[in-house]
Amino acid sequence: MERLARPAVVVIVPAYDEEETVSSVVSVLVDHPLVDEVIVVSDGSSDHTADLARKAGARVVELPENMGKGAAMQTGLSLTAADVVLFLDADLIGLRPEHVERMLGPVLEGEVQMTVGVFEGGRGATDFAQQIAPFLSGQRAMRRTVLDDIDDMSDSGYGVEVALTRYMRRHHANVAEVVLEDLTHRMKEEKRGLVKGFASRMKMYWEIAKLLPKDLPREGKETKDRVR
Repeated sequence: MERLARPAVVVIVPAYDEEETVSSVVSVLVDHPLVDEVIVVSDGSSDHTADLARKAGARVVELPENMGKGAAMQTGLSLTAADVVLFLDADLIGLRPEHVERMLGPVLEGEVQMTVGVFEGGRGATDFAQQIAPFLSGQRAMRRTVLDDIDDMSDSGYGVEVALTRYMRRHHANVAEVVLEDLTHRMKEEKRGLVKGFASRMKMYWEIAKLLPKDLPREGKETKDRVR
């Protein structure tokens, strides 16, 4: 019997001034056997993010100005017809091939419609934030059919993860939290300094807060156990 081909997989990496880490993230992805294409959307970056991502092997789209994370993700999505989409942040530290496989596996096997990656064993600050609010994680794999039904990604900014969580819960979809051991990311204060980093963090919290009251209904059948 002829073996059926697996679904096509694209990884979309929204990036805003992430020259310190984008190369290492892309390098892991372009060599992964489950990944067919890597798209980095440079969201108005003023540093070498786009050049470094391109040299590492990604397809790069450069937005002329900063449009926000949701718009960057939507831009990447508009460039592919892949069946499965993995969103990863560009500021990850310690990404390994097994992290990618753990994110994609349950979706490719049809066990769940979305996986959400949760840091563990990386750094205390980033681990703690995701333990108490895993729905804010930017590491997500899902079927394309899910994304085609969501119409508010571009306008959600940093609240895009909340918008995705809202959709999955309202549609009683199966979601698994996947533990990503020894993975962390650069915090905004590390990237932009204390003052600018703090201001950026407050902007992120504001965009998230605007969606929280209506976005997290408790009815839903998402998987509660974490995959290890």
